[in-house]
Amino acid sequence: MIGVRTAGPLTVRGVTVRTAVALLTTAALATGCGAAGGQDAPGAAAGSGQGASTPRMTIGMVSHAGDGDTFWDIVQNGAERAAAKDNVKFLYAHDKEGAQQAALIQSYIDQKVDGLIVTLAKPQAVKAAVRKAVAQGIPVITVNSGGEFSRAYGALTHIGQDESVAGRAVGDELNRRHRKKVLCVVHEQGNVSLEDRCAGVRKSFHGTVENLDVDGTNAPASQSSVEARLQSDKDIDAVVTLGAPMAAIAAKAGEEAGSAAQLATFDLNSAVVKLLKAKDVTFAVDQQPYLQGYEAVDLLWLHKANADVLGGGRPVLTGPALVSGADVPKLTEYTGRGTR
Repeated sequence: MIGVRTAGPLTVRGVTVRTAVALLTTAALATGCGAAGGQDAPGAAAGSGQGASTPRMTIGMVSHAGDGDTFWDIVQNGAERAAAKDNVKFLYAHDKEGAQQAALIQSYIDQKVDGLIVTLAKPQAVKAAVRKAVAQGIPVITVNSGGEFSRAYGALTHIGQDESVAGRAVGDELNRRHRKKVLCVVHEQGNVSLEDRCAGVRKSFHGTVENLDVDGTNAPASQSSVEARLQSDKDIDAVVTLGAPMAAIAAKAGEEAGSAAQLATFDLNSAVVKLLKAKDVTFAVDQQPYLQGYEAVDLLWLHKANADVLGGGRPVLTGPALVSGADVPKLTEYTGRGTR
């Protein structure tokens, strides 16, 4: 795994010490470890090894995922695993359009869910709905995107990576690889997290960074756009994609264009691991989406069962970690079971 240096908290294999402590605390509470007087943690089944015995909760999640985005399958896997442990009914809905995301949040408010998990990729579009949920006493945790808006909207905390920090880590790594000109492929226009990633790359990279907007839900059109840009500018010696599904598209575009540009990507899936193994992708940014889903559900359960809140007003970080071909053996195992 490639080391990541930042000016922020100490990072151990891509996870901040603050986050590691938070996750260990969550795990300890969830399993009943360390409770005063030998008592089990709130709602735990004493010594049974079974899930929580707390009253049944319903938690809804609304994301900005487009159809077929494998990243969100991993988030859901984590959420569903925590839900099974915590006696939670987990509901999931998604739409790439901000207005529809707001409508989905409203539908969960109408269902009187016990907690909400929301992404803030298009924060202005969902602001009123999130604040309405909070005003009606529904605790909200934001995940993945728009962390800088989370506290202002009334959320308990935000779980994800700092996208600017992640982008700067990519820029630093490209500097180490002596790249000069980067094409940053934005697969969803208006997504603040994607814009922050490219902006982060631009802040630390010593060369030139150019953004290219494509429609991530249209693979043939996206490939054509990347291919055309690589054909028209042979000075581009690095391509950065901002999501795992786009990596395979960009790899094919580079091949068709006859480009020698190195490819790096944000996020992992089984296809990216295969590309890492084949050296078609040089490195990837892992923000651990399984943790984002798992911890969001678990923290909402802990908040209801024990009034717990993590983060202290700051995000709980799940990344970035940069992974390369050397990490492929373990990543193959983990992506195969849908947890990385």
